[in-house]
Amino acid sequence: MSKQVIEYDGEAVGVVVPDKDRLKFLAVKYHVWDLDKQHFHSADEARTAIRHLLAGRSRQSQRSHSAGFAA
Repeated sequence: MSKQVIEYDGEAVGVVVPDKDRLKFLAVKYHVWDLDKQHFHSADEARTAIRHLLAGRSRQSQRSHSAGFAA
């Protein structure tokens, strides 16, 4: 295992570094800070967690904007 840069939508958002028998994610962008220092089995697992995190925020943001226009 070696450290790897993790990108989302073409932008570096963090790195995974070996930590014992897993990879620890270190966030470098605020929008993925919730995942900082979490452990993953693979870089792909970290990427999946980032996609889920950001997809959830996108849905939440869309609902907030929709509610604002409906008022």
